[in-house]
Amino acid sequence: MSTVNIDRLLKRVQKPTRYSGGELNSVIKDPAEVKIRYAFAFPDTYEVGMSHLGIKILYHCLNLRPDTYCERVYAPWIDMEEEMRKEGVPLFSIETRTPVSEFDFLGVTLQYEMSYTNILNMLDLAGIPLRAKDRGEDAPFVNAGGPCAYNPEPLAEIFDFFTMGEGEDVIDELMDAYLEWKAEGGKRIDYLKKIAKIEGIYVPCLYDVEYNEDGTLRSMTPNCPEAKPRVKKRIIENLDEVIFPESFIVPFMDIVHDRVSLEVFRGCIRGCRFCQAGMIYRPVREKSPERLEDDAKRLLSSTGYEEMSLSSLSTSDYTHFEELADRLLELTEKEKVGLSLPSLRVDNFSLGLMERVQKVRKSGLTFAPEAGSQRLRDVINKNVSEEDLIRSVSLAFDGGWITVKLYFMIGLPYETDEDIAGIARLSEKVVECYYASSKTNKKRAPSVNISVASFVPKPFTPFQWAEQNNDETLRRKQLLLKDEIHNRHVKYSYHQSDVSILEGVFARGDRKLNDVLIRAFELGCKLDSWNECFDMDKWHRAFDDCGIDMNFYTRERGADELFPWDFVDIGVTKEFLAAENEKAKRAETTPHCRQKCSNCGAASLCGDGRCSVYKKA
Repeated sequence: MSTVNIDRLLKRVQKPTRYSGGELNSVIKDPAEVKIRYAFAFPDTYEVGMSHLGIKILYHCLNLRPDTYCERVYAPWIDMEEEMRKEGVPLFSIETRTPVSEFDFLGVTLQYEMSYTNILNMLDLAGIPLRAKDRGEDAPFVNAGGPCAYNPEPLAEIFDFFTMGEGEDVIDELMDAYLEWKAEGGKRIDYLKKIAKIEGIYVPCLYDVEYNEDGTLRSMTPNCPEAKPRVKKRIIENLDEVIFPESFIVPFMDIVHDRVSLEVFRGCIRGCRFCQAGMIYRPVREKSPERLEDDAKRLLSSTGYEEMSLSSLSTSDYTHFEELADRLLELTEKEKVGLSLPSLRVDNFSLGLMERVQKVRKSGLTFAPEAGSQRLRDVINKNVSEEDLIRSVSLAFDGGWITVKLYFMIGLPYETDEDIAGIARLSEKVVECYYASSKTNKKRAPSVNISVASFVPKPFTPFQWAEQNNDETLRRKQLLLKDEIHNRHVKYSYHQSDVSILEGVFARGDRKLNDVLIRAFELGCKLDSWNECFDMDKWHRAFDDCGIDMNFYTRERGADELFPWDFVDIGVTKEFLAAENEKAKRAETTPHCRQKCSNCGAASLCGDGRCSVYKKA
């Protein structure tokens, strides 16, 4: 294998440490002594990708194998890409600067639909054909996992295979199958057929797709005996037994989340109807406080980080939360390490806990009411009240906080203009709480920052049937909310509506979008999640050139429509999601999992058919 010389390029780019490698705790092996070379790619810049916990876990898992060397790859920023193309330098790995085209595997994590053109750009930089069918026998197997992989069809012609579910549970099987296939001397298609028999693996070329005259999906059928009609996601039931890194790579530059991150549990008990993660990661599985404390000690010792955060969808729902907090606070106070607790809910906020947590480093507080009225919060099954929010922010203000951030969405199903105005009224009530408190310093002004995202319907949610608001409607609602805010202490920010619409198109897209994606890349689309790079005009041209109407993908879906992602079995049933959508129309809530089992279907993924929530009850 060869290596590339990038030293001359590093002198001409803004942030050379994005590409230089050599960081503390990065894995160094002799490539000549391994049988498998695996390039793990994050389709965004170094500082974004280095913050992602999933890559850290799988990087560690693969490198535990003595026969495998996993290296990292990130999307170069504009300046570096220009230099690489000018000098004829191909995309390379961070650890050994080996051209990506010379690896056995190129794995990609799919976290966000707006990174899809980055994937094509990285393949092009690597000299790997964009479509799987055009790759030769010596090309890497290009594969993907992550939340966006649960609807793989908009990328089905680009990837050789996809992993559904938790990668730690299947990665060794894929590597072992590769060694067997290599020893057998088989063709590329033979490996794909071999792994198609592994639970959780989807190989798109082994399925034929047909459409109805109206453009909807008619059928998706395996074209060989190895391919399964339904692909069941992989999960790990006992998280105390899951492989977790003993050290994280420590970068030489600031990254988005530059700290130790502890994964507390997977899944969510809440059942918010807009939230894809809350459905695809079910059932809930927790790590023990003892295991988490051990992980924390090892990671703090091996990295030297001065901040630690807990990772989950709703941290305060952890059943041993107070015990864990006590253990970690004893550790972090002694080590002078800051502890942050994201994902706290407004209905179980504890001032005492937050005061202890913020002894080392005090920061702002974030809450997510999501909607401005109780009716709409019931529609989305948020199961929090205005009283919960007022109580929580009042406690925070009494405790000395002056900055609060609130997350909301607009464009939710069954939303009215009155719901939009409710966001402004609720935010202003939060300001009033500050001045109503007898414990606040009135000489200091409060800051209530509201961040408003545009709702995007996602697969495997009760709102997967919902119509997505168009650009004109979203812009009108954004301006309506702006006009409704009259308090100078409320600061309002919102996301680009056209980006959200494009995200929604690819979230619920089908195989026809592969052509659009490739055409958009040909027109120059890349780094679409960065405002300075996004160009909606190019995207409109790509859809027009391919003869595809974006509105087809943002429309309301028929009750009996076959979805491109219906072949994936996430445990949660389509019948449950449909019933939840009907309850949303009536603004009827569903209790969370610990209050009452809703028979969502996730228990079918557990070995004994009992959801882990109830095994702990």
